[in-house]
Amino acid sequence: MDNLLHVWWVWLCAALALALIELIAPASVFLGFALGALGMTAVVALGLFTNTSVLLALFAGLSLLAWIALKVAFKSQSSSARIVTRDINED
Repeated sequence: MDNLLHVWWVWLCAALALALIELIAPASVFLGFALGALGMTAVVALGLFTNTSVLLALFAGLSLLAWIALKVAFKSQSSSARIVTRDINED
């Protein structure tokens, strides 16, 4: 299991799986993890870190940064219902 974290395509498969989970259960949580795993694909492919603990900590950090960036980028969207105060049928 430890050696699988050092293979770039495993991170790519994890990113795709997390993105599919986000499509099935849209909670805006799994997309941050998917983007973190996608970033880890590049990190592992370049061979920047070889320690498993560092890889997992970096994945957590990248996922947190991706989640924060998504919240900032899509903060203008409101999921609240529109409150109607005037009836269009009345004069």
